[in-house]
Amino acid sequence: MNWEGQKNLSDPRPIGLFDSGLGGLTVSREIFSLMPAESTVYFGDTLHVPYGSRSAQELIYFADQIIAFLVSCNVKYIVFACNTNSSLSLQIMRQRYSVPMKGLIKPGAKQAVRSTKNNRVGIIATEATVNSQAYQRAINSLNSSISVFAQPAPLLVPLVEAGMSKTQKTFDAVCEYVRPLESAQIDTLILGCTHYPFLLAHFRKCLGPEIVFVDPAAAAVLESKEEMNSFNLLKESPKDDPRHRYFVSGDPSDFAFKAEKLGCGRINVERVVLDKTENPSWACKGDGWR
Repeated sequence: MNWEGQKNLSDPRPIGLFDSGLGGLTVSREIFSLMPAESTVYFGDTLHVPYGSRSAQELIYFADQIIAFLVSCNVKYIVFACNTNSSLSLQIMRQRYSVPMKGLIKPGAKQAVRSTKNNRVGIIATEATVNSQAYQRAINSLNSSISVFAQPAPLLVPLVEAGMSKTQKTFDAVCEYVRPLESAQIDTLILGCTHYPFLLAHFRKCLGPEIVFVDPAAAAVLESKEEMNSFNLLKESPKDDPRHRYFVSGDPSDFAFKAEKLGCGRINVERVVLDKTENPSWACKGDGWR
């Protein structure tokens, strides 16, 4: 969709973002940092976490329902705060919905290409993201001389979601997963899942200070800000305090507890059943943005 001509100076509507669970909160904090005037609507699909072992058909179905919900919240822009869904459903959702969207894959790939000195880049991600080869293609489309080494890490998302990010078990799992990447002599590692920045201290300890770690969230939010500015979608005036709403498909109190434990502060979380056959009136209501 051509967004030129649909400009609205200082647009007060919120930014929507979604993930399978807690990981997208690392994207939220980038939005808070780079666009502090903006309101947000966050959706964590905790009923279906983790996404990494699910089929493309399932993930596209989940994304379709979630984006329909975010659109009902009158969002002006959507950030896919999930590498797995960025790799599999972003292009399809762009064809189905008119709201502009940003994924994580291309911004993360660009940052990795800029960062590597020895042209050996590692990717650690969910099984679905690795199998999609989205990062590999994006990197090689920018620089075909870069060797890419991908490592699936199926245990890491469940460990973060279980509130075990600071445990010895999680540290040992991180070290085990990165060992093949260390043997490949990478100098740059893409944290290809939004849950993984919560484990950055483990990655640094396992791999050492020489490795450059790329968090695609930071690059994606920066590109989002630039694109929103070009569409005149930014809320330029902090006249009203930003509002941040959090929705989940699972247990809201559990999500709030774990988010606080991860250092995200106290948040109010609401539960939404997205299946319209069970909850035909699931649209976002009372948001104050319409």
